[in-house]
Amino acid sequence: MATSRTFSDPEVLARIAGLSLRARHVVEGTISGLHRSPFHGFNVEFAEYREYSPGDDLRRLDWRVLGRTDRFYVKQYEEESNLRATLVLDCSASMRYGGVGRPLTKFAYAATAAASLATLLVEQQDPVGLALFDKETREILPPAATQAQLARIVGLLEQAQPNRETQLGAVLQSLSEQTRQRGLTIILSDLLTDLDAFYDGLRRLQYRGHEIIVLHILDPDELDLPFNDLVMFRDIEGNEELLAEPWAFRKTYQAAMRQFLSDVSGACGDRGIDYLQMLTSDSLADALSHYLHARERLKHLHHKGQR
Repeated sequence: MATSRTFSDPEVLARIAGLSLRARHVVEGTISGLHRSPFHGFNVEFAEYREYSPGDDLRRLDWRVLGRTDRFYVKQYEEESNLRATLVLDCSASMRYGGVGRPLTKFAYAATAAASLATLLVEQQDPVGLALFDKETREILPPAATQAQLARIVGLLEQAQPNRETQLGAVLQSLSEQTRQRGLTIILSDLLTDLDAFYDGLRRLQYRGHEIIVLHILDPDELDLPFNDLVMFRDIEGNEELLAEPWAFRKTYQAAMRQFLSDVSGACGDRGIDYLQMLTSDSLADALSHYLHARERLKHLHHKGQR
C-alpha cells in the first residue's frame, strides 16, 4: 500500500518517468484531501449553478434543483467563477542547478510543483494557464479548465530547457499588460534576478487586481555552501568563473543568503503576497499540502468571520 511518504520523497518522484505521473502522485498523496479549493477569494456572492463533482462541499448541493432535474448541482459563488490561475515558471539557466546526489534539479522540482497545481486546479474545474520565461516570456498558454489544457501544460513543461538569463521583473510587467482579466498568479522561481524590477512587476500585477503566490525554489547548496575542496564557481547565466576556497567565505556567504531570503520574504509579506520557500531536498507533496491546507483554513476562518 502506498504511503504519504511514497508520494513525498523526492527520490521516489525522481524515479517516476513522466511529469504527469509525478504530478498525479503528489496530488493523490496529500493535496487531494482538501475539502475546498484553497485558491478561491473571499467574496461569497452567489453567481450560478454548476454540476456536482466528487470532492465538492455537500452543503452547497441544491436539493430543489435535484427534485426538478434528478441531477446534482451545487451553488457556484462569485469567488469560484472569478478564479483564473496562471503558473509563471522560471526557465532560466540558474534553474538547471542540482546538488550532488540530489534527485531533482530546481527546474524539475518547480515543473513537478507546477504540474501538480495545474492538475489540482483542473480537477476543481478552475481555469489554469502557463507562462514560461527566462529573460523574456517564451510561451503563454491562456487559462482553461479542461483535460486537454492539462495535457498541453505538461507537454510544455516537459519540452522546456532552462537557459539564458533571468529577467523576472520585465516578464511580470509584460504579463500584467497582457492579462486584462484579474486572477491568481503563481510564480515559481529561484528569484536570482533584479529584485527591484521583480518588486515593480509584483506591484503592476497587484494594480491590475491579481492575487499572487511566490514559490521560491532553491537547492540546499545555495543556502549552506557545503563544499570543502577548492571549487571552480561558474556563473550559469553568464561567462564568469572563479576558482575559490569556499571555507574562506562560507560564513559571509551564508549571512548574505539569510539576508536575501529575509528581504524577499519581508517584501512579499509587506505587499500581502503569499511566500513559500521550497528546497529541492524537501518533500514536494508535504510542502504543498501544508501550505494549501493552511491557506484553506485561513479562508475558512475568514468566511466564518464575514457571516
